[in-house]
Amino acid sequence: MTRKLLHAVVLLVALSGLAAAKDLQNLGRDGVAIQGYDPVAFFTDHRPVKGNPQFQSDYHGARYFFASAEHKAAFDKAPAQYEPQFGGYCAYGASRGKTAPVKIEAWQVVNGRLLMQYDLGVKDEFNKDPQGNLKKADQNWPGLVDKYGK
Repeated sequence: MTRKLLHAVVLLVALSGLAAAKDLQNLGRDGVAIQGYDPVAFFTDHRPVKGNPQFQSDYHGARYFFASAEHKAAFDKAPAQYEPQFGGYCAYGASRGKTAPVKIEAWQVVNGRLLMQYDLGVKDEFNKDPQGNLKKADQNWPGLVDKYGK
């Protein structure tokens, strides 16, 4: 086999591995993340703000809406900083090895990371040991993606 052909085969194998990587996102039927709320607003306005479809970006297979062009620009510059953790699923659920839907009012920022929770009671449970629960969720998430991701 020539070197060029060998390099081409190696490249194709590497690219096929990238294409096979799974992702797991909590999206609406329309592919919109966090129920259309602006992910940047949780950090800047410290509250949920409904996004406007006029300002939207796609990231990791999810569509995000923003309240303003400025929020969209901030997200586009550093999307990993603003995207909800655990695919937008309940962080406490992920800490228990499960995926669960979320209620927008049960959001929080922990260690600079946007976390969504099933409801306010679950958020209280999570906050009994936020660092420990976050560590467990981080450990469990790859297995959840492998099991349920596409």
